[in-house]
Amino acid sequence: MPLRRTPFLVALLACAASLHSAPSLAVGGSYYGGSHNDTPRQAAPSYTRAESYVAQRDYDAATRELSALVQAEPRNADAWNLLGYSSRRLRNYVAADAAYARALDLNPNHLGALEYQGELFILMRRYDAAKANLTRLFDLCGACEEHGDLQQALVRAGQSATGAKRLKAPGS
Repeated sequence: MPLRRTPFLVALLACAASLHSAPSLAVGGSYYGGSHNDTPRQAAPSYTRAESYVAQRDYDAATRELSALVQAEPRNADAWNLLGYSSRRLRNYVAADAAYARALDLNPNHLGALEYQGELFILMRRYDAAKANLTRLFDLCGACEEHGDLQQALVRAGQSATGAKRLKAPGS
């Protein structure tokens, strides 16, 4: 009887070891878009709280938390991106635009900020700018999730994503 359990225990221990040795998610490694950075780092507690507020769709609380965080960490592109996301969900498009611009100033390759800024451009009917972000995403990550999501948003808005490759992203 103990011999039959051995393969199961070996598999269980291998899984546990792989979980223990796996790096933690980088800030921005959530569904709000990664920072296109291979170096994992620990998320600030206020960022984690803000993510929790966003998951609960409490964008007012997330915006308050993130506003304080970007004051304390003005070079945190992931926090600026999530602030843009929360502001956009509150339909504060001016604040969202400024937050995405700041995130992209800090990290021009921030996949999440490029996707979400593109979605903001669609809401503002700035389709050429959204297509430029689509092109930039394709250049950075090919047919990655952020590219696919922005492409679908353009199609839902009645815009063709064809020809986007010829456009240049703002600031590139």
